[in-house]
Amino acid sequence: MSRDIRIKKGLDINLKGEAEKVTEQSVSSDVFTLKPEDFHSIIPKLVVKVGAKLKAGDTVFYSKSNETIKFPSPVSGELVDIIRGEKRKILAIKIKADKEQQFADFGIKDPKAMQGDEIKSHLLAAGCWPFIKQRPYDIIANLENAPKAIFVSAYASAPLAADYDYVLAGKEAELQAAVTALSKLTSGEVHVSVGKNATSPLIGLDNVTLHKVSGPHPSGNVGTQIAKIDPINKGEVVWTVNPHDLVIIGELLLTGKFNAERIIALAGSSVKSPKYYTTKIGAEISSIVEGKLSDGENRIISGNVLTGTAKKPNDNLGYYDNLISVIPEGNDYEFFGWTAPVFKKISTTRALTFSWLFPNKKYDLNTNTNGEHRAFVVTGAYEEVFPFDIYPMQLLKSCLYEDLDEMEKLGLYEVAPEDFALTEFVCVSKQPHQQIIRKGLDLMLKEIG
Repeated sequence: MSRDIRIKKGLDINLKGEAEKVTEQSVSSDVFTLKPEDFHSIIPKLVVKVGAKLKAGDTVFYSKSNETIKFPSPVSGELVDIIRGEKRKILAIKIKADKEQQFADFGIKDPKAMQGDEIKSHLLAAGCWPFIKQRPYDIIANLENAPKAIFVSAYASAPLAADYDYVLAGKEAELQAAVTALSKLTSGEVHVSVGKNATSPLIGLDNVTLHKVSGPHPSGNVGTQIAKIDPINKGEVVWTVNPHDLVIIGELLLTGKFNAERIIALAGSSVKSPKYYTTKIGAEISSIVEGKLSDGENRIISGNVLTGTAKKPNDNLGYYDNLISVIPEGNDYEFFGWTAPVFKKISTTRALTFSWLFPNKKYDLNTNTNGEHRAFVVTGAYEEVFPFDIYPMQLLKSCLYEDLDEMEKLGLYEVAPEDFALTEFVCVSKQPHQQIIRKGLDLMLKEIG
C-alpha cells in the first residue's frame, strides 16, 4: 500500500523540447572522462598512471580521507591523460575506450543471503559506493554513520527531466536486487517515491515503502520528500540513491560486472529531435549532441536547466546525470524590457506578466537572467515556491554571514543546493542561492562534521 504525498508550494517550468520516448544508441565515444569535482568534498588519490590498461570497474582513484571509497573506470581501455590544475590538483582523468569492452569480475551475489557488512564491502570494492549520498551535507555517504532511512525518488519534476517510468522499464530484476541490498544497510525503511499516476517498475518491489507524489516542482526532489516523510533532526543521517544508479548496483549484484551504461534524455528547444540515447558515464558530450542541435549559439547543460552544469561539446557527461538540456544562449538585451508586458516568460508575480493565465503553456526560454546581482529584496516570492518548513531567506543570510548556530537552527541539515534552485530562479535580486547553500554546507561540514 502506498502513502500519498501532495506538494502545494512550487512552480512547474514547462519548456519546449521534451524528449520523445524513443531510444537510440549514441555514437560511440572514444574518450571517457572522470572528474573529481563531480564528487563533492573528495580529494582523489590516483592508483594508476598514464598508459595503464584498465577493465571496466577497475579502480582509478580513491578518496584520500578513506581508502575504501573507490572510483572505477566506466570502460575498459587505456588511461591516456591526467589533467591537473594549480598545485597539481587533479581536474580530469581521460580513458581511451577499447572497441571490445572487458569487465572486472566482482562475482555474482545474492543480496537476500548477505549481511549488511558484506553488502557494504562488496559495493566499496566494486566502486558503487559513490552512488550512495547522504544528508546532511549532500556528499558521498560516510561509512561510519548508519542511516535512519534510505530514500529513492523516481519521480522527476524538474524541467525537461528524463521520465523514470520509461528509462527504468524492464529493469525490475536489477532494481529489486539493489533495493534488497540497500534494505540491509539501514535499520529503517527504504522509501521509494513515484508519480501519482506512475507505471514505474519500482511499484510492487519487495523491501520498500512506496509513496505516490503529486504537485509542482520541486515535488520530485528527494529533499522535498525527506521533509514530508521523515525529516532530518540534529545527529540524524539519511542516505539517497538515484533510480538510474540503482540499476548499476543491481546489475553488479546479478552479473558481477560494473556496467556504467545509462539511458539519458537529450532535450531542449535547441535540439532538432529530442529523444533518449544509450551511452555510458563520462562519455563526451559531442558523441550525443553532434549534428542534433539547431543553428545559433546554444547552452549545453549536463543536468536540468535549474541545477545542471554548463558544458562544451568536448566536455563529458556528469557522473550522476541522465539528462542533457540544450537551450538558446541568452546574450541579448531587451530595450525597456522591464517596463513592457511579458508574454513569453514565466513569472510568479502578476505585475505586467501573464504566465499565470496559461499554466500548461510551454515556453522557449534562454539563459538570460533578466537582471543583475543586487542586495536581497523581501518580496515573499521564495516562500511561494519553497515547500520546506524553513525560512529560506533567513537561512541564506545566515550562510552568508557564517553563523553556525543560526544555520543549524534554521534547518541547514535538511537541505541541499538543489532545494534552492527554484528560489534562485524567482529571485529578483539574482542571488546565487545554490552556491550560497553549498558554501554553508561546506563550512558546517568542516567545523561540525
